[in-house]
Amino acid sequence: MMNRPAAAAAGLLLIATLVLVGCQQSPRVAETEALPAVQADSARAASRAGVAASNPLAVEAGLAVLRRGGSAVDAAVAVQAALGLVEPQSSGLGGGAFLVHFDGRTGKLTAFDGREAAPAGATPDMFIGEDGQPLSYADAVTSGRSTGAPGAIAMLGLAHERFGRLPWSDLFASAIQAADQGFIVPKRLGRFANGKFPQAGTPDARALFSRPDGTPVQAGDTLRNPAYARTLRTIAAEGPRALLDGPIAAKIAARTHKQPRPGTMTTADLAAYRPHAVDPLCRPYRVYVVCVPPPPSSGVSLLEMLAILERTDIASRGAGDPQAWFLFAEASRLMYADRDRYVADPAFVRVPVAGLLDPAYVDGRAALIGSRAGPPPEAGNPPDPAARPGRDATNEAAGTSHFVVVDRDGDVVSMTTTVESVFGSGRAVDGFFLNNQLTDFSFRAVEDGKPVANAVAPGKRPRSSMSPIIVLDQSGRFFAALGSPGGSAILDYNAKTLVGLLDWGLTMQQAIELPNLYARGADFYGELSRFPPEVLTGLSERGIVLKAGRGEESGLHGVVLRSGGMLEGGADPRREGEWIELGPR
Repeated sequence: MMNRPAAAAAGLLLIATLVLVGCQQSPRVAETEALPAVQADSARAASRAGVAASNPLAVEAGLAVLRRGGSAVDAAVAVQAALGLVEPQSSGLGGGAFLVHFDGRTGKLTAFDGREAAPAGATPDMFIGEDGQPLSYADAVTSGRSTGAPGAIAMLGLAHERFGRLPWSDLFASAIQAADQGFIVPKRLGRFANGKFPQAGTPDARALFSRPDGTPVQAGDTLRNPAYARTLRTIAAEGPRALLDGPIAAKIAARTHKQPRPGTMTTADLAAYRPHAVDPLCRPYRVYVVCVPPPPSSGVSLLEMLAILERTDIASRGAGDPQAWFLFAEASRLMYADRDRYVADPAFVRVPVAGLLDPAYVDGRAALIGSRAGPPPEAGNPPDPAARPGRDATNEAAGTSHFVVVDRDGDVVSMTTTVESVFGSGRAVDGFFLNNQLTDFSFRAVEDGKPVANAVAPGKRPRSSMSPIIVLDQSGRFFAALGSPGGSAILDYNAKTLVGLLDWGLTMQQAIELPNLYARGADFYGELSRFPPEVLTGLSERGIVLKAGRGEESGLHGVVLRSGGMLEGGADPRREGEWIELGPR
């Protein structure tokens, strides 16, 4: 890491980037071609490769592809196929994803949007009950209305068209073998299969996760999923569109039409789905450039939070300083207030991306941080011609996974993937669960007499907290990739890790292992056992009393390219993942 004076001097090199980010032409696209010129062989010189993911079987599936000369995207396909088998509570074939890709040869970044889409029959009041009130989350999540057209596999197919090296059909062997022959049930899968979540009790979940005697599987059991293996063989042979066209698509649509609360998904909705490849949204932080997918990802909000923190002295503090965590929490609350009001699908509403990141606007937001935490902050008024939307009423769950891949040519994948809640909607087809992503829309379409930006509409993609990250250095070279699951807390988990890595000079593993703190509105959650007592006391003195954790634990995974071409990976001990590196050729 640079010392502070050197870092400050190097930061002058980012003035061109600051100009870049103030002149965004579209809420979907940032002009990344104006980034500093890349030294394209920065990661390739190491000839190293590696995978970090939340399950060892998925890591090994990716490594097997890399050993055969596959690209980072090739390995990502194999990792996702394996995760859908061994971590179906978090992601799978029936879900969606965002991916940011770094091309080690050209230095170009590409963001891929595989977010699910609402069917043509979706209506703004589809999550309103007969009494005129929003459905309970448990009622909505297991309904046929909760499922959107899945995009993760279609998105990976698009990425593979551009950056794949091995044939698509060769990328599923590890997951097919494990599904056919059986795998050892991990602790997390065993825990959720036996949990009290409504999805765990559905007939489909019971059928997938039962022993021969009908009792639920336990951690350590051997579990086979031959239906999943058959589905993967179909996708391998027929391509990624096999989920969206043909017999599997017909089964998906039919399953969403079953009680309770049938949905409106049709095979035409599935056939119409298309993933997007766009330029990522990039902004400077210190002497680095942080890049995320544009909306409907909430990456713009992560960038806003970093910009607020850059106007504080958090970098001169450390993990043992309660003032550092106070600043973090207050910046988080300001960020979420704006995110919850403005971020949505830019194909349907104007998202004030440039306004939320406007330096003068960020100055004003940062100035609201005082010496004590006050009432929940209101959303600001970023400079933008769009009308101010109504307050949002979205309830986000936390069933998600993140992984990173680096190949021997310096290509990098940072991908966050999800079925939304635990086991998605609890409805399964051919060995995999369907997502419940449409519950990421606001259940109310109008609040305070104003339309809600993230309201349901036909063909619309719900706002997502997923924000896979790639960080460049001041010369435009790859520096780091990371991300996390965690529902709306994803943004805080990612921000915490970036502060640890970029401000406090920690290793990737140390930054991941920092305690999690989630501050949104009037709620303050944190890992009480991981914070030093003096930090908890200091926060309390500043008006912040942390409550015990919320939802699924984080699952941060990341990698840093250090000087000399050495890769430094990290995996979140809160889950069951690992980072494994392949040595030089």
